Order: sequence, then structure tokens, then C-alpha cells
Amino acid sequence: MDASEMAELRTMYVFCPAEGSTWGLTYETLAAKLRERDPEEFIRVEQGTEGPVRGSSMHFGITLEDQELEGTAVLSPGGVALQDCSAQDAANFVKWLRGSVVPEGMAMTFNTEWGLEARLPDALVPDVPRPRLVATFLAHLVATGGPLRFRI
Repeated sequence: MDASEMAELRTMYVFCPAEGSTWGLTYETLAAKLRERDPEEFIRVEQGTEGPVRGSSMHFGITLEDQELEGTAVLSPGGVALQDCSAQDAANFVKWLRGSVVPEGMAMTFNTEWGLEARLPDALVPDVPRPRLVATFLAHLVATGGPLRFRI
């Protein structure tokens, strides 16, 4: 798989506070930050009592760099997931999270759907320029073995 094909791979990215810390995330503050960007943003809070998600969850839309994306936030254990996105989309989202949601100086971890399936531990999201962040996410995808799923 070449670099351009790798860059197009889409999966779920999960972003959480580092173990033992919290961002003080609330649905109200996240919704307010999303609506600062776009007052018409899609936001829905559900009280989950059945299925794999216990407790409430917030579903939302966000447009970054002309990409319409969907995400989910949960308060316990606390974190935000971005569905069906590329490494570039995830890097753009991290830059927004750091600038709008995550308290300054707080660490953030990430994993992907493929990383969770491969039982990879969460990794710290480095505070680096966007191209290096994209490279970090692509290296993670390679480590999951995910790209091998697409070889014919």
C-alpha cells in the first residue's frame, strides 16, 4: 500500500485524557464549543441504558477543512471519538480539541478502532505540528495491521 492509499484509510479515532486525569468534559461545554464554530451543528445527547454503551453519550457533527465528520463523546470514562475519518481528519480534530476543549497543558491519548481490536495500548498524542501528527497516526495504523486488511 503506497503513502497516498494509506492517507485515505478511514477508521474511528478515540481521544481521551491521560490515565488518572480529566478534561472536566461536559456535554454543555462541548456543545457550546461546537456551536461557536457553527450555530447549526448537529448535536444529540442520548441516555443509553441498553447495548454496549452504558450511561449517556453525545453525538455530534463537525466540519473541519471541508470534511463533514461525526463524533461521539462520553463523560465516563471521558473522551471523544471521531467516526470514519482519515489520519489528516484526526489531526485536524486534535488541533481543534486542543485549542477549544482540552485544558491547556493536559495530556491526551489516542487509539483507533483497529488499535483497540489489535489490543494496542492507548498512546500519547504528541504536541507537534500537523504533518508530524498525521505521521504518528499513520504509523499507528501500520502497527495495527489494519492496512494489511486491504491488500488483495
